[in-house]
Amino acid sequence: MALSIYNTLSKTKQPFKPLKDNQVRMYVCGMTVYDYCHIGHARVMVAFDVVTRWLRHLGYDVTYVRNITDIDDKIINRANENGEPFTALTARMIGAMHQDEAKLSVLPPDIEPRATDYIDGMHKMIGNLVEKDYAYAANNGDVYYRVGKFKDYGKLSRKKVEDLRSGARVEVDEAKQDPVDFVLWKGAKAGEPSWASPWGEGRPGWHIECSVMSTCCLGETFDIHGGGPDLVFPHHENEIAQSEAATGKTYAETWMHAGAVRVDGEKMSKSLGNFFTIREVLEKYPAEVVRYLLVASHYRSPINYSEDNLKEARGALERFYLALKGLPEAQPAGGETYIERFTNAMNDDFNTPEACSVLFDMVREINRLKDNDLQAATGLAAQLKQLASLLGILQLSADDFLQGATANTDVDVAKIEALINARLEARANKNWAESDRIRDELTAMGVIIEDGKSGTTWRMGS
Repeated sequence: MALSIYNTLSKTKQPFKPLKDNQVRMYVCGMTVYDYCHIGHARVMVAFDVVTRWLRHLGYDVTYVRNITDIDDKIINRANENGEPFTALTARMIGAMHQDEAKLSVLPPDIEPRATDYIDGMHKMIGNLVEKDYAYAANNGDVYYRVGKFKDYGKLSRKKVEDLRSGARVEVDEAKQDPVDFVLWKGAKAGEPSWASPWGEGRPGWHIECSVMSTCCLGETFDIHGGGPDLVFPHHENEIAQSEAATGKTYAETWMHAGAVRVDGEKMSKSLGNFFTIREVLEKYPAEVVRYLLVASHYRSPINYSEDNLKEARGALERFYLALKGLPEAQPAGGETYIERFTNAMNDDFNTPEACSVLFDMVREINRLKDNDLQAATGLAAQLKQLASLLGILQLSADDFLQGATANTDVDVAKIEALINARLEARANKNWAESDRIRDELTAMGVIIEDGKSGTTWRMGS
């Protein structure tokens, strides 16, 4: 089964074929770095990390670009609130973002352009649009894109210009010729960072940043453009309009959008008090549990973030690691049917829920084989880990996960093992009362004791 991808532009699943040979050029809209990344950002990070891993597994030469927006209104406002240069704020938040994605096993993009490094390119594209009459300089120092001139406007979002025009609001200080026009270059305001331009001091609008960074890094037409669900309109619609007007070429062949994250069934927002940064979540749950929650749902589907769903994700990972527990490292062997099913699932628009279902079937087979064919169980376990690596999971040792499964709480391993040794000594001396007392103490600590033929092992409970 060949790879097919759902294209937001056509609203259909389409066979995927790169524009050039075996090369895949992919651009994903990244973070605006004025604050710590939240769980919605994690959804996009992980979704396109899985896409990249799978494309490379299929043998494609992938160039993955994910930008950083390091200048915009929110950044300026937050820096002013903090009383610091905007560059200090963005540098700190970029560092925090890299820490968060590393914990979630998100591989870094091949290229990570920052908007402020592409100001000259923005001037060139805006100048091109002005020359072609797709843009105009207003009397307030702003430069606007002329939406009504681009005949295909709305082809991604299915919005009609007439409807947008009837519902548009124009701010008092704007000098638009049409209420649906959007800003390409913002004239300088007191106390804001600015750059010299052919239209005076100012700074770029948000939409032009991505058009320039993507085309500078990947060319005027590239294979895949991705992002979060809230970017279809206006951001991606505006990117298409300005890019295709400037170049006269198709901007991106395939558009992919990750689903939204809802918290206990409601939209995540600070006003509702249900807004969680990645690092806040990782204080309570292991990073792999959070990642599993994100990959267990199809990338286009909404995810409901809740304590119950995180507990379910942790329980699912425990089932995987308990199957792997005690099995030695080996070369992957067997499981051809599972590999075929996993491949078919991932080639069907990156169907990770079905892929995870295949992994669970492998776990059941590993548990069955453990009792009568240890060699086959070991080979299949290695195969399981290899397939799971394409989702970015099951790469820890079983003991490391199971003995730290209560997240980032401080597990006192030395104390636990000392108690286990004391219990073994009590059992050897047939001091059953003391043995039971120690077991109860360990249970109160959340430790599960397992006595087997090869000795006593332990893990943290859910």
